[in-house]
Amino acid sequence: METPYGSVEPVVGKLANRELVFMSRHGRDHATPPHLVNYRANIWALRELGVQKIIATAAVGSLSSNFRLGELVLLDQFLDFTKSRPQTFYEGGEQGVLHVDMTEPYCSAVRQVIIDASEHLGFAVKNGACYVCTEGPRFETPAEIRMFQRLGAELVGMTSVPEVVLARELGMCYASIGMVTNEAAGIATHPLTHAEVMESMKELGVKVAQLIQATFELWSSSQNCLCASANGEVGKF
Repeated sequence: METPYGSVEPVVGKLANRELVFMSRHGRDHATPPHLVNYRANIWALRELGVQKIIATAAVGSLSSNFRLGELVLLDQFLDFTKSRPQTFYEGGEQGVLHVDMTEPYCSAVRQVIIDASEHLGFAVKNGACYVCTEGPRFETPAEIRMFQRLGAELVGMTSVPEVVLARELGMCYASIGMVTNEAAGIATHPLTHAEVMESMKELGVKVAQLIQATFELWSSSQNCLCASANGEVGKF
């Protein structure tokens, strides 16, 4: 699919008798590192395909004893420490300018449906954590982790920003299921590796897939929140 920001390859299908779009942000072979993901093309394509609500998944490292390896956590706030990623669709000129409200970055209405689905399944899902997004692709230093902790971060990852911001700019609900796959530098007692993260994701993958399917079974087509009106001042969607 062609977008003003490049081409992407979404997969369209059905789950729980509902049409959905699946987007692999890193590409089919996980070949694109987080700092080179074409976030604008991905989100634009979803909106062009009629998507109103997004459930994202993310491997996260824990910065807090409140979140243990193997747990699932719904993000509710973020700190942005990315450095070189385009953050908006509205860059002036004909596009206009949008100062989008991010008081509630991750849609509470969608998060509640995920929680309801988890209760049906008997899964433990924690609702609420502050996520810090770093540029990557390297892992963080212990000094950086100590700084993030002092700023209130509880989980760390490399992909949620600007994805969550771009979704809000186009009026889509966005929620993210964080999969705690490792402990951050200075907390873990062993060197961090990408292989460790991928192995943990495999173990959590089946559980997350069940959770997403159960969420879709409870899905409502309406947006019972303020996400859809976030870009009202520019009036383009």
